[in-house]
Amino acid sequence: MDKKSKITVIGAGFAGLAAAALLAKDGFDVTVLEKNEMAGGRARIWKKDGFTFDMGPSWYWMPGVFENFYQLFGKTASDFYELKRLSPSYRIFFGEKDILDVPATTEALYQLFEALEPGSRKNLDSFLAQAKYKYEVGMNEYVFKPSHSVMEYFDPRLAVSGIKLQLLGNMRKHVHKLFKNEKLRKLLEFPVLFLGATPQNTPALYSLMNYADLILGTWYPIGGMHKIVSAMQSIAETAGVKFMFNTEVQKIVVNKNVAEEVITNAGAFKADFIVGNADYHHIEQHLLDKTYRNYDEKYWNSRTMAPSCLLFYIGINKKLKNIQHHNLFFDENFDEHAKEIYTDAKWPSKPLFYACCPSVTDSGIAPAGCENLFFLIPLAPGLKDSESKREEYFNLLVKRFNKLTGNDISDSILFKRSYAMNDFVEDYHAFKGNAYGLANTLKQTAFLKPSMKSKVTNLLYTGQLTVPGPGVPPAIVSGQVVAKEIKKKLKKA
Repeated sequence: MDKKSKITVIGAGFAGLAAAALLAKDGFDVTVLEKNEMAGGRARIWKKDGFTFDMGPSWYWMPGVFENFYQLFGKTASDFYELKRLSPSYRIFFGEKDILDVPATTEALYQLFEALEPGSRKNLDSFLAQAKYKYEVGMNEYVFKPSHSVMEYFDPRLAVSGIKLQLLGNMRKHVHKLFKNEKLRKLLEFPVLFLGATPQNTPALYSLMNYADLILGTWYPIGGMHKIVSAMQSIAETAGVKFMFNTEVQKIVVNKNVAEEVITNAGAFKADFIVGNADYHHIEQHLLDKTYRNYDEKYWNSRTMAPSCLLFYIGINKKLKNIQHHNLFFDENFDEHAKEIYTDAKWPSKPLFYACCPSVTDSGIAPAGCENLFFLIPLAPGLKDSESKREEYFNLLVKRFNKLTGNDISDSILFKRSYAMNDFVEDYHAFKGNAYGLANTLKQTAFLKPSMKSKVTNLLYTGQLTVPGPGVPPAIVSGQVVAKEIKKKLKKA
């Protein structure tokens, strides 16, 4: 095939945007079909009465991944937005008047650990050195593998790395062996809550997230996380990508293992190659005939999913006190909430929660004298969702927020919007209403994730349900990997 082969990307999430931009840069004719009204997937924005809300991701970690992508096009993040490192990175509430601010400097971090657990500096040194090694090997070598086969990992050098990466150990043992203070343990285990398993079932490999958190830092693009989407869309359009919004794919027509066209509510599109960046399960089970599915419903139902969540976007008519940009509320039992997400799925009895108030950092996303606030509770995917249940938890959050921060917002709410499982299904066809994809358990890592390859020879999958996994940086990497695989395939054709 020549370089003007037509490539259709289904879905304008981060992986789809990355793949589209790179393929167009290489001269292919790329069209992105997006079900919703704007690009970004879960990273859409919602505007109301002078407030701008990021509807999805709110943590900007691993800044190097973004820079590396921009540099492929001769750009840098500063060409698109101002990036600010948050200091402190975030605040953790363990109870009334019991808070911990996570510092942005390494020396202050060591001082914090020493204050809470005298003599822990040496163990923190060891922990961070291991985490750095895992991060550098993982992000430079492992994540860029398409994981078509286990043979990709049969490299003597990588085998040695694999031992050091602690693929067989778990986070709970790794953290508890080094630290005794419960606050420090919770601090180090918290990123795991969003990886989709309890610390006991998450490989110690993922302490790499602690390196990303504690050393590389927590950042914020002024204007909001959607600035990343705008940047990537701008890059893609400059490269020649065409976007069609409010265009939902209804069927992929396949003949003798080759996809011939994509049927949408806006008509049919011929395609020489298709990138599946919509929900993997949805594409397989609803857009492809049974013959061309990699997996059946039994397989999908046996997967361990990362959490869904209940979100509230709230406009507040006053300024708030005693909070940071990012706030974690760990005043209830961590293990009990994790159990109610991952092992005994139910609406949580005493949930941990997260509150983001980006207007603390960015005055442009809320009117003067107001705050942009959102709450998030991680939930087991697949729960029965209802307005009454949402309201019950909203009232719980408002009371806890007041108790722990001293902010009574009950009479200061200009408006609120809730978002949960039913919305994830409606807007993204998310399997079981999940928010974060597949859990990063040992049995769902690398080549054990759903394959990028399809039985359809000119279709590859990308995004959070395949390699390398959930999160914004991994999604961008996933798009880079799939673009490289398509270029190799079309070059041979």
